[in-house]
Amino acid sequence: MSAPLIHAVILAGGAGERFWPASRRSHPKPFLRVVGGQSLLDATLERARRFAGEDRVWVVCGQEHAGALRRATGLPASRVLVEPHRRNTAMAVAWAAERIAAEDPDAVMAVLPADHHIPDPRRFAADIRRAARAARDAEVLVTLGVEPTRPDTGYGYISVGDPAGSRFAGLHRVERFVEKPNLATARRYLSQGGFLWNAGVFVWTARVFLEEVETWAGELHRALAPLRKKPKGRNRAAVEAAYRRAPSLPVDTAVMEPSRRVWTLPVSFAWSDVGTWSSLAEELGVGQRVGKGPLEGEGNRVIEGEVLAEEARGNLIWGGERLIALLGVEDLAIVDTEDVILITKLDRSPDVKRFVAVLTAKGREGLT
Repeated sequence: MSAPLIHAVILAGGAGERFWPASRRSHPKPFLRVVGGQSLLDATLERARRFAGEDRVWVVCGQEHAGALRRATGLPASRVLVEPHRRNTAMAVAWAAERIAAEDPDAVMAVLPADHHIPDPRRFAADIRRAARAARDAEVLVTLGVEPTRPDTGYGYISVGDPAGSRFAGLHRVERFVEKPNLATARRYLSQGGFLWNAGVFVWTARVFLEEVETWAGELHRALAPLRKKPKGRNRAAVEAAYRRAPSLPVDTAVMEPSRRVWTLPVSFAWSDVGTWSSLAEELGVGQRVGKGPLEGEGNRVIEGEVLAEEARGNLIWGGERLIALLGVEDLAIVDTEDVILITKLDRSPDVKRFVAVLTAKGREGLT
């Protein structure tokens, strides 16, 4: 049987609040150049084009970023799905599935977050193709599971079940999904094995996914009714009507967790969702004593800006035009943007999204 044709659906609607203040509503995380010279969005597009033809790449985004995403991606307007309201990932993926199913119900779609860091795009593309064959031939939902390297409490986990069978070597049925665990539980998962990080990368046919939406997410299925009547083209009235009715649910809880047709493909390539300053620090090796310079030798890492450091180690610095001087501090994230300076312990950095809520409540959305 020939290899399946794969559509890549890039989700670019997240707020990236745990990456504040560098990630803002006006300039969200996918546009940032946090690892290397490429933006996270450009790197995602490059990976997508390895397995999806130029006319099979889609982006789902909010209204505030639609113009910037069209310019950044070069995609035709018909391939940029602009959400009128935020409704989390279940609705975003379901809308894309309806559009793809209107062209070919049995087309395979690979769902990719726009802001992940995967240094080996070749291996990633090979695993997507492998997952796509299983998704098509076995009519299942496949999620990529990453081998854990540490007891991380910021990721959801997959409990790996029985092998999927000799026709699908390496794939396993999913026993259950586990929400972000506490540290003791994460350590137990790592020591006993049989658990993977949930990468949030999914592969399935549009038809099978929509069948599972109908089975397990009835409210979402009913909300999609206007789109089923007018599945093609830029039907703004139908999209608005669907989004007004749609629940705000992540695709994991809406479909993946209750479904009985979920498999996982364990992968071993390096992966990070770069979701927090601490995860970026981990990705960049902050705290490791490498290199010969005073910053590198003490395990500090500078993403941008000019820094002086004395008796300081294990710090992550995102500077601006001002000189940043560090004396006797360690394990900090220091982020200097034009209008905000964030200083936090790296292990507390996932909580910076609290500031977004506080500023919004105070009517200072310009800082979010």
